[in-house]
Amino acid sequence: MDNIIKVYPPSVVALDKVSIAFRKGEIHSIIGENGAGKSTLMKVLYGLTPRDSGEIIYRNHPVHFRQPGEAIANGIGMVHQEILLVSEYKVWENIVLGREPTTYFNRLDHARARQLVKEKIDEFQFNLDPDAVVGDISVAAKQKVEILKLLYRNVSVLILDEPTAVLTPQEIPQLFSELRRLSDDGRTILFISHRLDEVLDLSDRVTVMRRGKKIDTVDAADTDKEALARMMIGRDVIFSSRRTPQKAGDVVARIDRLNLVNDDRRELLKDITLEVRSGEIVGVAGVEGNGQFELVNSIIGLIQLASGTIAVNQQDITHASILERRRLVSFVPQDRGKMGAAIDASIIENAAMTHHRLNPKFTHWRGILMDYRVMGAFSDNLQKLFSVSMTSKTSPFKSLSGGNQQKVIVGREFLLSSPFVVLDQPTRGLDVGSIEYVHEQVLRMRSEGRAVLLISADLEELFLLADRILVMYRGKLVANLAVEETSVEEIGLLMLQGSEQNL
Repeated sequence: MDNIIKVYPPSVVALDKVSIAFRKGEIHSIIGENGAGKSTLMKVLYGLTPRDSGEIIYRNHPVHFRQPGEAIANGIGMVHQEILLVSEYKVWENIVLGREPTTYFNRLDHARARQLVKEKIDEFQFNLDPDAVVGDISVAAKQKVEILKLLYRNVSVLILDEPTAVLTPQEIPQLFSELRRLSDDGRTILFISHRLDEVLDLSDRVTVMRRGKKIDTVDAADTDKEALARMMIGRDVIFSSRRTPQKAGDVVARIDRLNLVNDDRRELLKDITLEVRSGEIVGVAGVEGNGQFELVNSIIGLIQLASGTIAVNQQDITHASILERRRLVSFVPQDRGKMGAAIDASIIENAAMTHHRLNPKFTHWRGILMDYRVMGAFSDNLQKLFSVSMTSKTSPFKSLSGGNQQKVIVGREFLLSSPFVVLDQPTRGLDVGSIEYVHEQVLRMRSEGRAVLLISADLEELFLLADRILVMYRGKLVANLAVEETSVEEIGLLMLQGSEQNL
């Protein structure tokens, strides 16, 4: 890719004369802050975003893919940061779509197609039901479907945009092993990630981008994550925990004997009981699909429980409306596009959501009209506090990069005054500098006496922030361990085997 330029009107320079060469059979990582241009560069290569100028040479010939179908036909595939699947189709149908095995008269061979998908699921141990409808599964499971869809196609150039953000520590080595095998077979892997340890572990070379420009390309063996972070954001980043000893206060949130069954009477939650105290961060670990998604939705009020109670500040909210719960609960969802925002609405409107229902200052004329002056000042403050990169607060929310969208949602929820904070993958898609800042804010809430329930697929994040870690396995809590009394290895084993500890 030579001197690639991409400008979004009126004046946002997404790519500024970027030149990178990718070698056959290498694993090449592209890193940078949110909005640095990593995903845009790969979308240009994939034919999803047209370039304004520059040249792409592929297999010694100039190419200009006008759409992804042309790139795929030439052996270039991409797993996007945002999910691009058919929600109404089953898992196996999404994976084989466009490459379906057929029988006589070109009819779809359902049995063969499902079997091929099942073999891939078993190979990677992705804990997926091939017959599940994609619209009914978690965002982590959808990401796994995206990855398997390209692995099924055996592409020559595989572009992965934050593929491990929704995988557990046990699943990541399995994915990396397959990627290395593909690389050894001569396939080129282009890997976008914010996780510098993973980048260094997996990559042959690393390209660092900042504000639309290429900073440098270095051999992974000749650098470290501190050096990469400095190139990414222009300053040193602290990777160790800043959590200090602190005695927890009174119980803020109590969840007692939650039970949930699906339409087939299968138990999704089994007698879940937990407490979160003021000034305490309780982490929840578990392989995706073991009940974390249902636990969060039960707390927020999106799921009707079979039995059990939920109380915050001794107020029973088991049957309360979502708005009534929001007076007591801040919530950062794992799927920012569907649950955390209205992507076609403006940034200022998304920043003010929930606040406009709970704070009378955001409206006038007895709550009938929005006060855009107050909303604008609030949005400006959020932008400053959480370093949101935007051209205009009146622009559509979807115009922001994925990481900046997450910053708006995190900032909006942190600025609520609710005593109980539920964080479901709050740093997913953020760069190292933004993750550091979010972690600081989570610890600040802890020091202010708020109770935090943190669900994360990143065990390193849990060990940096949490006072206690709960482990979920097949809908049950199987462990309740103080961070100082356990290890990543023990938590990982409990996630896979589920033997009960300290309950």
